[in-house]
Amino acid sequence: MGGDKAKKKANAEFAEVRRGHREEELRNLRGGKSRQDAGGTRKDYNRTNKMRRKLKGARGIMLLCCSLLLVGSLIAQEKNEAAGQAEPGKIVVSVNAVLVPVVVRDAQGHAVGGLKQEDFQIFDKNKPQVISGFSVEKRVSAEKETLSSATATATASGNHNGSQPAVLAPKRFIVFLFDNMHMSNGDLTQIQKAATKMVAGSLTDTDVAAVVSMSGASSGLTRDRAKLQDAIMKIQVQNLYRKMGRTCPNIDYYEADRIQNKHDAMALETAVQNALSCCECAKQFAETIVEDAAGRAVQLGDQDAHVTLGFIRDIVNKMSAMPGQRILVLVSPGFLTLSLDALSEKSHILDLAAQSNVVISALDARGLYTTIVEASDGRLSNALAARSEAQYHGDSMALNEDIMAELADGTGGSFFHNSNDLSGGFETLTATPECVYLLEMSLQNVKQDGAYHLLKVKVNDDKLKLQARRGYYAPKAGKK
Repeated sequence: MGGDKAKKKANAEFAEVRRGHREEELRNLRGGKSRQDAGGTRKDYNRTNKMRRKLKGARGIMLLCCSLLLVGSLIAQEKNEAAGQAEPGKIVVSVNAVLVPVVVRDAQGHAVGGLKQEDFQIFDKNKPQVISGFSVEKRVSAEKETLSSATATATASGNHNGSQPAVLAPKRFIVFLFDNMHMSNGDLTQIQKAATKMVAGSLTDTDVAAVVSMSGASSGLTRDRAKLQDAIMKIQVQNLYRKMGRTCPNIDYYEADRIQNKHDAMALETAVQNALSCCECAKQFAETIVEDAAGRAVQLGDQDAHVTLGFIRDIVNKMSAMPGQRILVLVSPGFLTLSLDALSEKSHILDLAAQSNVVISALDARGLYTTIVEASDGRLSNALAARSEAQYHGDSMALNEDIMAELADGTGGSFFHNSNDLSGGFETLTATPECVYLLEMSLQNVKQDGAYHLLKVKVNDDKLKLQARRGYYAPKAGKK
């Protein structure tokens, strides 16, 4: 009966979300305007594609909400099973403070314990700040967890004299989040092979896991390895926010941001030369279609980052209700977070994860990748523009992984990248450092300027290496 009530409630909430998104999409479509250009056919084509992308985006968001509701109800079921387990201690952070997790390692890469508050310094935009709170979070390593699990299983089996062994209470909750909104088919195939192998051999008897895709599919929280493997193999690439093939002009989100938001003259000239090589039109018209294309690319890229970060945030929020260790493993080729809104959302995820003791680890699904562009198909007659386009392409690919590195560094997780040993990478991502220091930095002496602030943490021993949160968003005074 309890399950039926939860299901009805989830369905009602989902229906409300669906109605809201439909109304918003209808308002957007009714109020949308298409810029007039020389070709009516091209205008209609662009308008149709824009409407199609909006409607597909609404369906994608609804699927994400549905998946989160499912994960939420399954968390409640697993939480009842582990009701007797103690919650790890944590700092209660005030509104006017930022929580900065720090992992300290020695030359061999082992986590270092035993440090005190006075051993640390924290800097905001290179200015020293007050550490207003300090705590240490101790965790059980993966190796010790495996031994503990094996011992508990043997003991339980012996105590039952041949009857069914007792089910061990879960100690780790792991969510494998597959970013199929940004992966290529080739990357996904390799990831599926490595992930199914990892699930079979790396999870312990006290692990409860879920496989979730960004397009909305979910295995639910389970101990069943076969169910997790099946969910992995069913993931398919989705192209909601990805351009398919080349367009004229061919402008990606990174280049469009440089043109529209950073007013980069070279980026604009490169895009115009790109347009001239494919549209066979006057330069004035080429400049017009470049401006239009850049505007659409920025809008699409901003929406992509907003939806993707929002999904990660909601997963972290759902995981905060779980007992024991909480690990989110993000499997993604990365994505760009260029807007101020994206930086703010990223900061919010790190705040939420730190306060909820959620560790985020990440694996770059691209493996060992190259930033070399395919010579622009030989269509750029201007050599300088061709080199610029290649440079922008390389910069964009490199920046894609920044979000994964920051989420891992800012929560005490691991980031596996630039390697084709994906199986080995997966095995390292579910492990967590045995000791994490939580520094609370007061914002009383920090200017609330609506900007992203870079952070730097130092420890009083040059031989030790630090992994810490890289920054945070400071909203303007009076805004939350």
